[in-house]
Amino acid sequence: MFPDHRPRRLRTTPAMRRLVAETSLEPRQLVLPMFVADDISAPRPISSLPGVVQHTQESLLVAAAEAIEAGVGGLMLFGVPGHRDAVGSGADDPDGVLNQALASLRAEFGDDTVLMADTCLDEFTDHGHCGVLSVDANGRQRIDNDATLQRYVDMALAQAEAGAHVLGPSGMMDGQVGAIRAALDAAGFRHTSILAYSAKYASALYGPFREAVGSTLTGDRKTYQQDAANRRESIREVSLDLAEGADMVMVKPASLYLDVLREVADISDVPVAAYQVSGEYAMICAAAEKGWIDKDAMILESLTSIRRAGADIVLTYWAAEVAARLSR
Repeated sequence: MFPDHRPRRLRTTPAMRRLVAETSLEPRQLVLPMFVADDISAPRPISSLPGVVQHTQESLLVAAAEAIEAGVGGLMLFGVPGHRDAVGSGADDPDGVLNQALASLRAEFGDDTVLMADTCLDEFTDHGHCGVLSVDANGRQRIDNDATLQRYVDMALAQAEAGAHVLGPSGMMDGQVGAIRAALDAAGFRHTSILAYSAKYASALYGPFREAVGSTLTGDRKTYQQDAANRRESIREVSLDLAEGADMVMVKPASLYLDVLREVADISDVPVAAYQVSGEYAMICAAAEKGWIDKDAMILESLTSIRRAGADIVLTYWAAEVAARLSR
């Protein structure tokens, strides 16, 4: 009797749905981005990221311990310095806020988790760009790609020395992975990994992040981050980073770029990460606050969709919360 095929048989119970699920979401696949700031005496809430804070050095250790206990795969650290200048000198200062935090976390947790560091200048420059500015022959300010590479090298070496397991060059400068890999190897940091932000788009979804790091940026980053209209460009960027020695590659943001994520996963022979960025987080929080969506269900659905599209690793501000839920 028609119908001969009844796919609904495999959806009849929660146990059946678990048995045949094609995509899994596990705590080890989640990485928690964290912010650590100078000149604060207590964690400072970030208004556009409900539940996320700028940490003190002390509160960072407590929150990191909780996340590790929940089972997250790693922590991604961003620094919020008290002083900024044109070249982001605080980025490679051993006593700077980010390197100090990395050293404290490594001393406390050793190899119990994967410590990742944002290897970019935007938090440390007074102009808020991800690189060093120069003036061209027509008197216009530009991001000087090759001068920026040297600053990335300085920053990478400082972060490796501080104890980072993984460096995350996110500035989208041409040749950044190759420059950092060569410098790390020459300095004896051959076991330090590089997570390349290979396909990072100039997205409107970064607004809350700029509050989180106290960004001083005016204008945009469209001369170095990718145009949202472009897909093939991402494959070229990923291929170049792989050729330069990237150990992992990243697509950022995640949810609006699942097509790109799928294609990157198809060509990559290294693990693929995706970053569920601040705007993605904030939109879900805002809709849930209005009572328009089920927040917990939406969090799991959004993360599962990122995994389904091909991400091996997902960076999300819900990492610790979701890891705890999955573990239970």
